[in-house]
Amino acid sequence: MRILLVADIHSNWPALQAINEPHDLCLCLGDVVDYGLEPAPCIDWVRQRAGHAVRGNHDHGAAQNVVIHGQSGFRYLTGVTRPLTRQLLSPTDRRFLAELPVTKHVTLDTMRFLLVHATPRDPLDEYAMPDVEQWGKRLEHVDADVVCVGHTHVPYVLEIGSKLVINPGSVGLPRDGDPRLSYAVMEGRKVELKRVEYPVETTVQTIQKSTLPDQAKDLLIEVYRNGEVRGQKGDSKVKKSDTKVIVGPPADGARTSKVLRPSDPGTQARPRTEAHAPKPSPSAPPHPSDDEQL
Repeated sequence: MRILLVADIHSNWPALQAINEPHDLCLCLGDVVDYGLEPAPCIDWVRQRAGHAVRGNHDHGAAQNVVIHGQSGFRYLTGVTRPLTRQLLSPTDRRFLAELPVTKHVTLDTMRFLLVHATPRDPLDEYAMPDVEQWGKRLEHVDADVVCVGHTHVPYVLEIGSKLVINPGSVGLPRDGDPRLSYAVMEGRKVELKRVEYPVETTVQTIQKSTLPDQAKDLLIEVYRNGEVRGQKGDSKVKKSDTKVIVGPPADGARTSKVLRPSDPGTQARPRTEAHAPKPSPSAPPHPSDDEQL
């Protein structure tokens, strides 16, 4: 079975439309809405095409009209885009978001999957970057072979013991310094993190024509075009990091892995063979600031 994993679409319809990946099943890991200004077609895409989906913190906030106050960064963007998001959603759309489960267990090809937007410990809000020690604690007592998450807007794959953690990155608002949309594809235990160009300026035009404050427009456009905020005071962007892609099952005691750097121009990296499971970079990206977390 070929599984497509998407997360953090954030109402970016041009980006979502650019995904043209053959697959048998799609898993959506939350945050369909907010930031971007085309939530309705994105919700309809998930409704029609995702075999399983979970609720993200932005889906929850938009459905329940959670008011956010922020002076800068992504917390500010959440506060100013959410009222527009709610205006653009029908009652049926809001109900769809509200009824999405916070976690979901599903068995696919004999493998047990746990789907959650953030972490098993805190399904909506906790940030977990590609750090083995942090994830090792989060996976204690988790009855699953594969844990699929989003929320960080940074793609990565980790192997911890017998478990895989897959974060496909963000379709609609990447924050790792690469503005291309990000998603993952899984077949068996082979996982590929992919980046694809999309018409960014189409998304930018939608923002420019909106009633958002100029400050919000400028900040969103900066992230759309650069995949990060450059020199924005009070907004500590997530730093770029190597991404490990685990390919398996191993043959003859070796494990084949690939390293994909978000800054690489290509969508795939050349594989290498290792005698041991790949280890993540010793310097994991820093925990985002409060302004950045939403």
